Amino acid sequence: MKYYFAPVQGHTDAAYRYFHARNYGGEAVYTTPFIRLEKGELRKKDYKDALSVLNGEIDVVPQVIFKNGEELRTLVALLADEGLQRVDLNMGCPFPLQTSRGRGAASIASADCIESVRDVVVNNPEIGFSVKMRLGFQEQEWKPLLEVLNELRLDHIAVHPRLAKDQYGGSVDMDAFREIYESSKNSVVYNGDLLTPEDIARVSEEFPELGGIMVGRGVLGRPSLIAEAISGEAMPHDERIRRMLRFHKELMEHYRETLVGGDHQVLAKIQPFWEYSESEIGRKAWKAIRKASSIAKYQTALALIEG
Repeated sequence: MKYYFAPVQGHTDAAYRYFHARNYGGEAVYTTPFIRLEKGELRKKDYKDALSVLNGEIDVVPQVIFKNGEELRTLVALLADEGLQRVDLNMGCPFPLQTSRGRGAASIASADCIESVRDVVVNNPEIGFSVKMRLGFQEQEWKPLLEVLNELRLDHIAVHPRLAKDQYGGSVDMDAFREIYESSKNSVVYNGDLLTPEDIARVSEEFPELGGIMVGRGVLGRPSLIAEAISGEAMPHDERIRRMLRFHKELMEHYRETLVGGDHQVLAKIQPFWEYSESEIGRKAWKAIRKASSIAKYQTALALIEG
């Protein structure tokens, strides 16, 4: 079983990936937050992250998001020029900021995007492509995309079985996932609502031919999650907290050494570390961390974490 750490915009930058791998074994495949064009030009922040020297010691795949064939071909060409040999195609982002522009989950309904995926994969045989997808906006909208993907040789397709409008609410559609799992000619990776080792074990048992498990928010809330799944043993809560605090300390020290905006910028950068961790660290500490307006108050809040 392969394990993939899904990107979460605003959280899983190169430093986060590097220090996570250093503290939890680095056995997962990490995907960068999506790289996109903005006003016709490359968003340099995303591109810089994909080429960071911190990626050198871990398994990292760059991800691109696109609204049409022109954007997709441009992005893939830029990465190919840098010598990158794998690219993940984001056809799953559910957020309106992207779907309103035809990107992410909206690209599933675009015949141009689907045909462009075929064209780019066929004409770049030196690159290993994978696809991250949702079910689209409407029921069964994913079917034309899967028909094309079945004609291609991909590393895998990662499926989050929700409609875009659901974002992360409601329930995952396991019937739709099973249909994709049974119909796909490419390896299928499951993604969605995996928060505990028991969640991962349940999905792995239900779909024994899975190509892998992808986790995003679950790892942000419980950074040891993939390591626990790989070992087959849940880590005691005290140990999870101890390692999480060590991971946090190393990441915060890195930000202090590299960010030029002082404590205010460091605080803005490090606070999101805890966004999904309320159930892991306790509500009292979680609320205090979110409210902290200075490094001193932030450190006081950290002392409240339940270990």
